[in-house]
Amino acid sequence: MTATRLPVLLLLFSATLWGLSWWPLKAFAGQGLSGPVLALLSYGPAGLCGLYLMWRERAAWRPDARQVLGLALIGGWANTAFVSALMLGDVVRVMLLFYLSPVWSVLGGRLFLGERLSRQRVLAAGLALAGLWLVIGGAAAFRSALSVADWLALSAGLAFAGNNLLSRATPAVPMASKTVAVFLGGALVSGLTVSWQGQAWPALSPGLLGAVLLYGFVWLGLAMATWQYGVTHLETGRAGVILVTELVVAVLTVSWFGDEVMLPRMWLGGLLIVAASLLEALGADGTAPRRPALAPASMKESA
Repeated sequence: MTATRLPVLLLLFSATLWGLSWWPLKAFAGQGLSGPVLALLSYGPAGLCGLYLMWRERAAWRPDARQVLGLALIGGWANTAFVSALMLGDVVRVMLLFYLSPVWSVLGGRLFLGERLSRQRVLAAGLALAGLWLVIGGAAAFRSALSVADWLALSAGLAFAGNNLLSRATPAVPMASKTVAVFLGGALVSGLTVSWQGQAWPALSPGLLGAVLLYGFVWLGLAMATWQYGVTHLETGRAGVILVTELVVAVLTVSWFGDEVMLPRMWLGGLLIVAASLLEALGADGTAPRRPALAPASMKESA
């Protein structure tokens, strides 16, 4: 096996797991779990188990402690909002709205990191906005309010892009500490959301609790570990192209096995968003954002 084949295969495996994540999330929603509760149960235990890693690496991240706190809070919102959006709304619509990250990355990179706006990058942002226009229904979207799931998906994509910006701005912070911080942030934000909403804690049978813990430690653990290995051993542009597999897997599987119907305008809007993501990933300046190993998504947090 060549030096790059293993990272490519593992990254494809990870993207496939993330693309299929709608299936267990919808199943948990059918059992009465809300997005914030599921995020708390999924990310909280893993984050607590990773505290030792953060403590061991404290000398490396302490100078950037405020940025690490920002990563935790922004990444925590991205996790909670993405999970909640998938459990509440139309999977395809949520995934497409979440994948507007090229727009947010372009704007944030220019405003906060001083990154140049190449023609290719501006074109990617324009394609993504055109795709958004089609996905939400064109002019008809302004005659009715967007759903809660729509706003959650949009905010999760925005938070994901902000998480990328903070990650790029803190190269001295170890990857493990960034990942654990986002897990802890997911638990904190979801816990505060559950408290603010005043939700009654759902009845958790041993089987359901075990399934949630397996999802957090095994499904998310495998997805994150293989993703981190892949993005560490591949060029950013190549990893970004493979990232689009996640969106393709989600759209195709929910169309084939789910009960959702893709309208022609949504197919066209999705193609425009995919094209925008590819243009951003293949940017000549090499500054395209990686998928974080949070992740909306989860999700994932970028190195």
